[in-house]
Amino acid sequence: MTQVAPRQLDTFTLASEPGNERLALARVAEAVKHHGLDGRRLERLKTAVAEATMNAIEHGNGNRAEVPVEVEVTQDGDAIVVAISDQGGQGDQAAVPAPSPEEPDLVRKLDGDQSPRGWGLFLIRNMVDAMEVTTNGQRHTISLTMRTGGAAHDERL
Repeated sequence: MTQVAPRQLDTFTLASEPGNERLALARVAEAVKHHGLDGRRLERLKTAVAEATMNAIEHGNGNRAEVPVEVEVTQDGDAIVVAISDQGGQGDQAAVPAPSPEEPDLVRKLDGDQSPRGWGLFLIRNMVDAMEVTTNGQRHTISLTMRTGGAAHDERL
């Protein structure tokens, strides 16, 4: 059986400036528009890309325009994968998955027992079929996977 290598659909960088998440979602949408995502799933992917890019701009790169956010869009079989990278890693670590963030709990947040922040990764994880966060030195990457085939008909949101 012959394996087909992942196909790069687009790769680009953005300045780490608030608002550039809109450029990222538009460019990703353009790159994947003819690759099998229905309208609803495309909107979910765009929302996840925007949120992940905002996190990269704000938390990873500290809103420093001179430090780019890197975006790579690939297709691997029936999977569209969007990898968003920033420079918010911990320096000299080997490539490791990031620890799972604490699940947001609305009651605990309202009671002040949990930070009011922390909804971003929860939202992203629930908008796509798979999410992976890795750190390799300074490079911090969140990979978002959206399937186009039979597994794509999930009615979560």
